[in-house]
Amino acid sequence: MDENQRKDAVDLILKQWARERPDLDVTAMGTVGRMKRGSALLQRRLEQVFNEFNMSGWEFDVLATLRRSGAPYCLAPTALFSALMVTSGTMTHRMQRLESAGLVERIANPEDARSNLVQLTAEGLALIDRAVEAHTANMTSMLEPLSEDERVALDKGLSALLRVLEE
Repeated sequence: MDENQRKDAVDLILKQWARERPDLDVTAMGTVGRMKRGSALLQRRLEQVFNEFNMSGWEFDVLATLRRSGAPYCLAPTALFSALMVTSGTMTHRMQRLESAGLVERIANPEDARSNLVQLTAEGLALIDRAVEAHTANMTSMLEPLSEDERVALDKGLSALLRVLEE
């Protein structure tokens, strides 16, 4: 590491392991540790914006998934819980909460009379449109201290890692 480079919280952990177990190569520990710590710190900053809209992260995710599905902002519950990677039981509970808040409604499925679809209400659409604007501005501000080259390199590296982990 360049001596002039500012140290982060993970550097102390790596230094301790180097002292205690100099036989171990802890390079990967540093990378994964920084991703984990960064994820936790990012999550805090994301939650701050969701809180401004009286939303939790999961509420934002559900409303955003419906919004980005395009008009009429409607999905089958199975498509919704698959996109959000949650169980059907979790999705049922979440739908009940969002429905009672007036943000989504269940409507009859015109293609299958035995099932319902989940659709954003006008109130839900207005809320997610405001929240996603603040959310994208928040994410942009978090990455702004990085140079354009650093942002591109970070995105490429994380994309490559994600492809490997998703296999």
